[in-house]
Amino acid sequence: MTLLFDTHSHLDSHKYDADREEVIKRARDAGVHMLVNIGFNRETIPSTMALAEQYDFIYAAVGWHPVDSIDMLPEDLEWIERLCAHKKVVAIGEIGLDYHWDTSPKDVQQRVFREQIRLARRLKKPIVIHNRDAHEDVIRILREENASEVGGVMHCFSGSWETARQCLDMNFYISFGGPVTFQNAKVPKEVLKQVPLDRILIETDAPYLAPHPFRGRRNESAYVVKVAETAAELLGKSVEEIGAITTENGKKCFGIV
Repeated sequence: MTLLFDTHSHLDSHKYDADREEVIKRARDAGVHMLVNIGFNRETIPSTMALAEQYDFIYAAVGWHPVDSIDMLPEDLEWIERLCAHKKVVAIGEIGLDYHWDTSPKDVQQRVFREQIRLARRLKKPIVIHNRDAHEDVIRILREENASEVGGVMHCFSGSWETARQCLDMNFYISFGGPVTFQNAKVPKEVLKQVPLDRILIETDAPYLAPHPFRGRRNESAYVVKVAETAAELLGKSVEEIGAITTENGKKCFGIV
């Protein structure tokens, strides 16, 4: 069986309330032997921690999503700091900037982003970056806050090769999800072919962004195999090789022994 590491998932989502155990079993049956679940606000951090404590193969990342940054209080940052001492918490995230949804002012997003980068540097934790329609500001803030000291993941990367190169230079891994499997995804496919093998990660972002041929449906962690298949085709590797490479990369990124 191909061993796969889904480095970004939201299996605590209410979209799985009716069949969560079955979804997790399908992931295991598909070869997913490691998974990072993301808690990103006051509601999802506790449910993410509960999953990580219930399942040996599920790890947690905790942080404050830019869309929700308007709601973040100083005590929330302190809460994240305390949770980072938990043995299953492997990263701070997802954090970053989202200029698509107009729910939090840009200056608030940027302040919360900087605060969490500083916390990550102090705790020596990698960060998981959410970037939507904000490439220039994300790169600028990562540079200004010396994020290269901890590095991390550019989650569901959708930028150009030039943006990817700048992220690689700052000690980040480039993670590809369902969109790279879409037939019209010319730029992500070209970027994937140029990223060094030792810096590629794969993910689902389940329940969002289901890969082809499941596009438009609820995503599942099991579908990460479709991302691996696309990467294998583009890179001239076997699915097993891609699974092994991206698993090793994920373990190194998140400090999992």
